Formats: sequence, C-alpha cells, structure tokens
Amino acid sequence: MQYRTLGRTGVQVSTLVLGAMNFGSNGRTTQDEATAIVDAALAAGINLIDTADRYSQGESEEMVGRAIAGRRDDIVLATKATLPMDEERNHQGSSRRWLVTALDNSLRRLGVEHVDLYQIHRWDPATSDEETLSALTDLQRAGKIRYFGSSTFPAYRIVQAQWAARENHLGRYVTEQPGYSILQRAIEAHVLPVTEQYGLGVLAWSPLASGWLSGAIREGREITTNRSTVLPERFDTTIPANRAKLDAVEQLAKVADDAGLTMIQLALGFVTAHPAVTSAIIGPRTMDHLHSQLAAADTVLSADVLDAIDSIVPPGVDLAAHEKHDTPPALLDPALRRR
Repeated sequence: MQYRTLGRTGVQVSTLVLGAMNFGSNGRTTQDEATAIVDAALAAGINLIDTADRYSQGESEEMVGRAIAGRRDDIVLATKATLPMDEERNHQGSSRRWLVTALDNSLRRLGVEHVDLYQIHRWDPATSDEETLSALTDLQRAGKIRYFGSSTFPAYRIVQAQWAARENHLGRYVTEQPGYSILQRAIEAHVLPVTEQYGLGVLAWSPLASGWLSGAIREGREITTNRSTVLPERFDTTIPANRAKLDAVEQLAKVADDAGLTMIQLALGFVTAHPAVTSAIIGPRTMDHLHSQLAAADTVLSADVLDAIDSIVPPGVDLAAHEKHDTPPALLDPALRRR
C-alpha cells in the first residue's frame, strides 16, 4: 500500500480508501460481511474509512462503528452530512442548526467521540458559506472533528468557500471529494486545478464509474451490477451516452490486456496517477470485490498506458455529463434562471 499526505494536514493516508456506502441496505452488505471487509482492508494497509449519515439512512455508520470498535486510534475516520435524512425539512442542509445535530447523531452511531474528517456532502445553495464554516469551526474547536472538507463542490464554490474562510477568519475546507474516473474526467479542467492551488487533499469517489470499469460490463454481456438495478437509465445501452461508455470500455479493455492489467487496476491506477489526487475511494460490497480492488494498491501506470487512455477518453471530457452531481441549480431549475 502507498501513502500520501492528505492536503496540507500532515496526516498520512492510504492511496486506497475504504468507502462504506454499500454497508447496510444500500448494497445489502451485512454486519458480518462489513466487519470482514474492514478487517481485510486494515490488514492490507488501508487506514482511511469513509462513510456518511445518508448511507442506508445511518445504518452504514452503525456498521462501521461496530467493525472498528477497539481500534479507533489506528483509523482515519471520515463521514459526511447535508443530504436529507427523512421528510423533516430541516433534517438536511448545511445550516448550523442541522450540522450540530447531524454530527452528534453520527458520533453516536459510530460509537466515537470525534471524527477525523467531517465533510459537507453537497453544496447547499440555501446556506451561506459563513454560516456553514462558522459551525464547522466551532465543532472543530470543541474537539468533535479534527478537519472538515467538501464533497462534489463545483470549482467556483470551492474558491468561494476558501475566500469566505479567509475573509471571516474561520477554518477552511482542507479536502474535496469529487467523482472521478476514466469515463468522467471533466474535473481535470476546473476542480483539480483549484484543489492544487489551495492545497486541498482529494479523495476521488466512483473511480470504477459505478461498475462500468470493473471488468464485468462488456459488449454482449447482460449488465447485472448492483447499481444497474438502482439506476437502470445509466446502464441502458440504447442511450447514446451509455453507448459511448460501452465503446470506450471495449477499447480500454484492450489497453488493460496489452499492459497485463485488470480493468480495475487500470481504472484505479489512472485515478491515483493524477498529481492532484490523494486517494481513490473503493466501495466493495463483498470480499471478492475488495480483493480485486486491493490488487490495484501498488499499480503504477506507464506513460504509454496513460497516453493510450487519453486517446480513448480525452483529458477533461465527461462521457456522460448529465450524470454529474455538481451542476449549478440554475441549470436544473428554470425558475432560478428566468426570474
């Protein structure tokens, strides 16, 4: 396992992060399976575990808490808040009112007194940066969180938050967690240059592109990944964007074969090769998934392989831009762009 410094924090983290999104009802991973996955990941050298309150509506945090009991000090523990937890309108967002409550709930579910990294899961357009950063700074001073970061923020929001922190003498985000894979490269054009400018650590989620780069999805095969049952429209190959992804996967499979790599090694090696990326988040549902992903822990892609990837999916290009989660609200809601 390789290790890198998380932004400018001085904290050393593994280049593969264990993501717990599939623990619980989301991925149907049981407690026993989750504990075995955590055990194996830690034994392999992974030292950062990432979860969120929204994952299986808190069940993931509870399962992580049980799995790490008795060895908290050896783990860099990260969780997130802001996505809706129920139908109550104020049980979401990044207001002080909700973040204070959400963090206490997460700490209780995890069975810990603090988390190392507390992340704002999505930018909340209804809440000012000053409100959110002030709350996070106070939670940090109270010892409940060590650092705080953002997740899936557009580049301009990352810049704005850094400015607001400096202008108001508040703590600042020290990490960003963007979606990034061979098939979704737009962050190379805007987000990653910004994170490098501000010295943010980058924890990339979905490096396997929801299973498209796992090796299981190929021309002529039925697509049966867990995500394909949850979001079938993202795997319908009659849709042009999905057809483009499948065509790219076929070409990438040849690149992997020629280099003596699995598709997973190619995909994870690509993400961790970018100088702005600290770690890639893996989200295994089973032990078999974990072992296939751990095989990429020390993968280093040659310049020829990286060039071959660039020729298939050019730098800065998203093959399915509509799947991104950082689109400004004004582009999604006509009322916001026409009033």
